[in-house]
Amino acid sequence: MTINFETLWASLLLYGLNVLYAAALLAVGFYLSGAADRIVTGALSHTRRIDPLVSNFVASLARYAVLAVVGIAVLQLFGIQTASLVAVLGAASLAIGLALQGTLTNLAAGVMLLLFRPFKIGDNVEVGGKAGTVTSLSLFMTELKTAENVQILLPNGAVWGAAMINKTIYSGGSAGKVEVTFPVRAGQAAQAMGREMIAELARDKRVQTEPAPAATVSKVVNLAGNEGGAVELTISATTNPGDVDSVKARLLEAVNAYVASRSPAAQPAS
Repeated sequence: MTINFETLWASLLLYGLNVLYAAALLAVGFYLSGAADRIVTGALSHTRRIDPLVSNFVASLARYAVLAVVGIAVLQLFGIQTASLVAVLGAASLAIGLALQGTLTNLAAGVMLLLFRPFKIGDNVEVGGKAGTVTSLSLFMTELKTAENVQILLPNGAVWGAAMINKTIYSGGSAGKVEVTFPVRAGQAAQAMGREMIAELARDKRVQTEPAPAATVSKVVNLAGNEGGAVELTISATTNPGDVDSVKARLLEAVNAYVASRSPAAQPAS
């Protein structure tokens, strides 16, 4: 067997140059991908409507898109036909997308939530049949914390596709209103119960002093009863939006305890 050293040398020289070209192309590609990441991040950081998590996600897409183009160019440099490879990758991507349809739905919903931002971290919301304070928002999950410090994790698909109630947005995030109304016997009984509930709220450090808690007769139920009639007593207070549910629950417990400790002169509404 005769070895043609000239042909072998030419082949080695050709492939050696291709390796050098590929290395140079990869180096340039990595530099350009990093530059694309920085450019996209810098451009999106100047827009207040874009969440940093979305900025990082879009910047990563730009970076990997540049790397994908460079990878295809390197394969073509060695004479590898990339058309069939692209077709195989497309079919594989379609199969993976169908298998992860629910996950991709949550991803798309997460991007929409981060773009339009119907609520932000710290807002007191009701969504997907759950209520609580928003503690985190990722591309796949929304995390709520209830008044009882219970963690609720909601898929973003369920959040974006459901009605959202934001109790914080129109209050400016500074105050939330606690209000409880129940029937009570008119006269001194209502006054005594109102004073007791105001004192109970005053002992709660979460309740704001301005405006001060108040107890008012909001409606006359019946003044012709055998025991002097009945009125509706409304207890109101202000607190942080995230503490509204917990303060209201404590107030209801105080009302029930007050009623239970005395003769059945008042019955809280069910």
